[in-house]
Amino acid sequence: MREKISLSKFMNSLVPISRFNKGEANKIFDEVKETGFKIVLKNNIPTGVLLTPEVYEQMIEIIEEYSLFLEAEKRMENAKPEDFIPQDKVLSELGINKADLDNTNVELE
Repeated sequence: MREKISLSKFMNSLVPISRFNKGEANKIFDEVKETGFKIVLKNNIPTGVLLTPEVYEQMIEIIEEYSLFLEAEKRMENAKPEDFIPQDKVLSELGINKADLDNTNVELE
């Protein structure tokens, strides 16, 4: 859901609540599955958003990542030089040499 949302996609995502009252809930949920989300209108005012579980999980992940980013940024603003430990000292204390690191594959998500 990280792609840009066009105006036409946004306009097509609007669902009047009266469609639920007309027994179209199954059709609306099929549309949500297809498009990822729908915005429910009551008296032409947005009152709720329907999301697929995948879109919801993506949103939660983005929020969590942003929260971690803000925390890291705050810590870096308040960091002093004595808060840092040189890499060589850390490797030495852990009994790791640079060759060990060079021969290790790391996969980041």
